[in-house]
Amino acid sequence: MVSFASTFPSLVSLVPSLSSITNASRYPPQPLIFVSRIHGTGMICCKFGPELNSEDRCFRRRDVLHSIGAAVGMDLIARSSSFIEVANAADLIQRRQRSEFQSKIKGILYEAIKGNPDIVPSILSLALNDIMTYDKATKSGGPNGSIRFSSEISRTENKGLAAALSLLEESKKEIDSDSKGGPISYADLIQLAAQSAVKSTFLASAIRKCGGNVEKGSLLYSAYGSNGQWGLFDRQFGRSDAQEPDPEGRVPQWDKASVQEMKDKFKAVGFGPRQLAVMSAFIGPDQDATEALLASDPEVLPWVQKYQRSRETVSRTDYEVDLITTLTKLSCLGQQINYEAYSYPVQKIDVTKLKL
Repeated sequence: MVSFASTFPSLVSLVPSLSSITNASRYPPQPLIFVSRIHGTGMICCKFGPELNSEDRCFRRRDVLHSIGAAVGMDLIARSSSFIEVANAADLIQRRQRSEFQSKIKGILYEAIKGNPDIVPSILSLALNDIMTYDKATKSGGPNGSIRFSSEISRTENKGLAAALSLLEESKKEIDSDSKGGPISYADLIQLAAQSAVKSTFLASAIRKCGGNVEKGSLLYSAYGSNGQWGLFDRQFGRSDAQEPDPEGRVPQWDKASVQEMKDKFKAVGFGPRQLAVMSAFIGPDQDATEALLASDPEVLPWVQKYQRSRETVSRTDYEVDLITTLTKLSCLGQQINYEAYSYPVQKIDVTKLKL
């Protein structure tokens, strides 16, 4: 039962107190009686008790309707809170499931890359070339895993990347065998592999700064590194796979492209000289050689120098943060992320079968 008077003090003030309408010496206690009549002025008159004619009170019909509507609305909100709580609980369960699955993926990829450190440049190029099929005008292509198709991985611009793809396919078998929410998409796999490869280069740099001491290098990376900057990248988990190869001619042959051609390609997908410079490690197997070429362009030169200086510092903040930011944006071009991907129904427990 909905109470109006308790919710709206403005109406309560119109009701005389119980003591004024009940007097033990003169009147026996009587229940509150609502008698209303509507006048042409839009007023409602209420009488409290049949013998209290002098106590008739009037107020606007609009006030009553507003009060009733508001009170009913508040009751509906209260009733809906239980549904909100259930929805929030389900969302938390899905987040935990996805986070646990992603952690397993990262662990498997970390071990795969750790055992094959020389393949890191190829993994980075594999991820970039899968991204660069994106066409801004048609919103097609992009990081959709289409590079897995034999007709695409065999293209000239993807020469030498088959070994990296094979390594990821082996990792995928292990990942899928332990997945409760379905197989990982190639689109997610390739971009997460790029993330693992980037992290491995960041860690390797910290170890070098500590004279090759792995323990000290790991501590340095934990204390000053950019590991905490990957949050948005991790949330973009749920990319869809293409069902056919992306069109040819969208990805430059990086080792033969001019700086202008590289700039044009980055511009075509919505990026500029700054992002081209910070992604130098993805463009070819020799980052130093790539940066030497990029430095020949006056628009790219300042950014190349900025990131080279940053890599000499202890924290490497400018370089690492800009690289993570750029990769995060590139890695979802053309994608509609499914934020429920890899979640699964929780098995319900039949409490009646429990032996307590």
